[in-house]
Amino acid sequence: MTAIAIKLNQSYEQSLHRATKVNWRIEDIIGGDKRLDFSKRFMPEVLARVNQISCLNAAEKLILNQIRGNSYLHLFGLVEEFIVPCVLDHVKTAGLADITATQALLHFAEEESKHIRLFRRFAEEFEIGFGSRCDGIGPVQDIANAVLQYRPLGVVLIILYIEWMTQYHYLASIRDNFGEKLDLQFCSLLRNHWLEEAQHTTLDTLMVEQLVRQLEPSEVEAGVEDFFKLIEFLNGGLMMQVQLDMESLARATGRIFTEAEKQEIQTIQEQSYRWTFIGSGITHTQFVETFKQVSPAQQVRLLEVAEIYCQ
Repeated sequence: MTAIAIKLNQSYEQSLHRATKVNWRIEDIIGGDKRLDFSKRFMPEVLARVNQISCLNAAEKLILNQIRGNSYLHLFGLVEEFIVPCVLDHVKTAGLADITATQALLHFAEEESKHIRLFRRFAEEFEIGFGSRCDGIGPVQDIANAVLQYRPLGVVLIILYIEWMTQYHYLASIRDNFGEKLDLQFCSLLRNHWLEEAQHTTLDTLMVEQLVRQLEPSEVEAGVEDFFKLIEFLNGGLMMQVQLDMESLARATGRIFTEAEKQEIQTIQEQSYRWTFIGSGITHTQFVETFKQVSPAQQVRLLEVAEIYCQ
């Protein structure tokens, strides 16, 4: 068995205890008089990057920002679709020897299932208020199934960086962002999502630890290789989402963009997507630390890959 060990200060029991203190319902977050305000932006500029697109006027930038908000939650919902079965498979593999771990992981899966329902509810509200169709990559289940064909360690490493990415997005650009005057309802949704995801980073790290302890060094490296393959796979999906967003923008604005305008929008938005959904996660200090302990030999490669997605 591999000698790699991950040192953690938290346990499954502590994580479960903290998680049970966060208990919100979907109907408390969205619906009824809790409506999205389509006169305001949804996403912070650091994540959406619409201001630097010179061919769009202020109204069109607002529309693209809201399209990005819709796509942002669609992509998170997609991720949840493979997190749930991944966690449940891990529980099956681990067995019931540690019942506290089992309970914590099942609670983890339950919360992720709730997030799927939350994001679907948001999509309904968005469709009603936005005024035109906005498409997301899919079919979602097919993409989730494709991800789950990779080795469990590779998938769990992907999930771990996404969880840390979620933390970074909310804490760094949403929680104390008073200057941009973002829609309060959208920010409330992200805040409640963050509250539960804050516990998941611990659980994901514990899952990585258990997998690494069970694998031979060659199997660990194979899992890490799958992680890098999954980065490329997810990037391909993100680039498809850029094209769908551009089509949504054309429908919503009624504009026929020139080839030069299309190229400007595409270039800026592709950089934005790469940073927002990959770069900001794989460079997170906590993820880098865990990755280094899992595969010291691949640390340089992680840094090289990060350079591609951090423009």
